[in-house]
Amino acid sequence: MDQPVPGLVSPLEPAPKKSAKLPLIITGLIIVLAGIGTGFFLQRGRRPSAPSDTSAGMVKSATEVGSTDTKTFRDSAQGVLELGGFNGEGTHKLIREGGPSKTAYLVSSIVDLDEFVGKKLEVWGETMKAQKVGWLMDVGRVKILD
Repeated sequence: MDQPVPGLVSPLEPAPKKSAKLPLIITGLIIVLAGIGTGFFLQRGRRPSAPSDTSAGMVKSATEVGSTDTKTFRDSAQGVLELGGFNGEGTHKLIREGGPSKTAYLVSSIVDLDEFVGKKLEVWGETMKAQKVGWLMDVGRVKILD
């Protein structure tokens, strides 16, 4: 067989690649910095919002606890507070004059109703849609009457 002539055939070395990653990295860095700068300048132009302190608009005294928001908590009722709801509706119930049909079932994320069990109260809250009870209220403020 024929032998290759030395110097006629030589292995090819890969051509040096231009770094395609460098422009991509620079472009990405510019985009990130532009986003940070835009956010910074937009935030500087804003006025500070009202503080989100949950104690704002709250009352806490020896006889009254809860929110002072009378627009949200506009419904009220009086009676003696007992523990327990009815078939999963309410955590407590307010026994009112007029019999069982007048009972208000209560829940609250603002006031700890357990502190008032057995006491005569006036409660303010927002009426919620109930499935099994006549009146379901989200209590926002409680006042001890006796």
